[in-house]
Amino acid sequence: MREWQMEIRAAVGIAIRKIRISCAVPQEGLGPSQSYVSDVERGMKSPSIEKIDDIATVLGVHPVTLLAYAYVQAGVPASDLLERVHSELSKLE
Repeated sequence: MREWQMEIRAAVGIAIRKIRISCAVPQEGLGPSQSYVSDVERGMKSPSIEKIDDIATVLGVHPVTLLAYAYVQAGVPASDLLERVHSELSKLE
């Protein structure tokens, strides 16, 4: 596995954990099992896009927000990320 893949997997886990804690949601409330959520939060497993959507719904955030927050946790400035997304979306319209 490439280093950046490991970094983003860990960042997704950190983002999920931080949002979950701020929303006072227990690990058991997010997924099929507490151990699965624990593995995701520790960067041991990567959730599928469907699981990211499910987790984001429970946490009350958009899945894109969850993923963007993961990139912020990995060190990408939010303003740079939002500018890039806006630019890329504009080109796709």
